[in-house]
Amino acid sequence: MRGYDGGKQVKGRKRHILVDTQGLLLKVMVLEADIQDRDAARHLLIQNIARFPWLRKIWTDGGYRGLLVGWVRRFCRVDLDI
Repeated sequence: MRGYDGGKQVKGRKRHILVDTQGLLLKVMVLEADIQDRDAARHLLIQNIARFPWLRKIWTDGGYRGLLVGWVRRFCRVDLDI
């Protein structure tokens, strides 16, 4: 499980972490570095959105912008703030 993300200059793996507002860990997903952040976010949310029905808002960094915002609103019914 290795890859290279030219944008972030990362070789190997990237970790995608879902935490609550207190910083408590909800879910971690480790993927190859060459997978786009927004694609990893879709995978993470598809697997876990039903486990956290109280989830109403997600804050992310700029790597998750683009079509993901509309996708999250439509399919997860959660507000995504970048």
